[in-house]
Amino acid sequence: MLLIGGVAAAVVAGREDQGSGTATKTVRGVIGSEKSEFFADPDVVKALADKGFAVKTETSGSWAMEEMPLTGYDFAFPASEAPGKELATKHGVQGGVLRPFYSPLVVVAHRPVAEVLARNGLAALDGKPGAEARGTFRMGPFLDAVRADRTWQQLKGASAHAELNGTVFISSTDPETSNSGALYLAAASFVANGGLVSDAGGVDRTAPLLRKLIAPQGAQKTSSDAPFRDFISGAGNPLVLVYESQVASMLLQKQDVGDLVVLYPDTTVTSDHTLVPLTDDGRALGGLLTTDKRLRELAVRHGFRPQGVPAEFTAATAGYTAYLDQTLTSVHQAPVPTTKWLQAMARRSRS
Repeated sequence: MLLIGGVAAAVVAGREDQGSGTATKTVRGVIGSEKSEFFADPDVVKALADKGFAVKTETSGSWAMEEMPLTGYDFAFPASEAPGKELATKHGVQGGVLRPFYSPLVVVAHRPVAEVLARNGLAALDGKPGAEARGTFRMGPFLDAVRADRTWQQLKGASAHAELNGTVFISSTDPETSNSGALYLAAASFVANGGLVSDAGGVDRTAPLLRKLIAPQGAQKTSSDAPFRDFISGAGNPLVLVYESQVASMLLQKQDVGDLVVLYPDTTVTSDHTLVPLTDDGRALGGLLTTDKRLRELAVRHGFRPQGVPAEFTAATAGYTAYLDQTLTSVHQAPVPTTKWLQAMARRSRS
């Protein structure tokens, strides 16, 4: 069963009669935690207020939103299109959903770890040797290593790094409640199944491998924020699955990322942040986030890629191409299973 008990306290993004803003309409929504900093940004608050909106948000795991009653909310804003469509169907939303921005999933590693992966065929690095900050994560070889229960100690070059021990795995969030964890299973199952999992047979075929992906992780977080911050501080696991937006946001805000290397899985799933309008005011907010240039600019500052206007992200991140793959031309986008089958895979990954 999806967990719904972890809904965080409300974050107010906008106030009535705020400063020079003209906020006259308060809208309330439930959002994925990866968008909390965006809605709490004072510049976002002002930009929304200038358009007549004050936004109050609460956070929840994207897949946990389906179990929330959502009475009194104007919108729901999960981090993926699949739960967004499920919510729209459940609540009888007319006129479709909106997808203002998106972010691909990436694996982050410190440079010595990335070099070990490259030496063993699990990754390919770009840039000058010893200064690489970006590369490709090879999902097929990685899943083969997981099937074989390979440990770090079995990888060439790992013995020089005392922190590399135990089973090779990627830290992800809880796939039963969190979007990034669920999409990790979607990408892995697509590779393992040789295509989209769309029936019970596909779930059965991929379940043993998915269990091996999840079991070594122990207790998982419901948000990608904590594992990423642990990684940046040097206290996290060697490989962590995060949103590209988390890395891009740090770079664009000129924060120190140390020896971080961004590895783009050669087969991945893009996280389409999908706003589900539950009222007319919610739809109006979604329209603003999609079409207003100032709000798109602020979304980019928080690392998100605006839908339909790739040039805006490209221009803003021009100085950070050593880390960021602006075009994603070498990345294969896997389709996402329906909620029914993705939830089934999440359950089986733990049983």
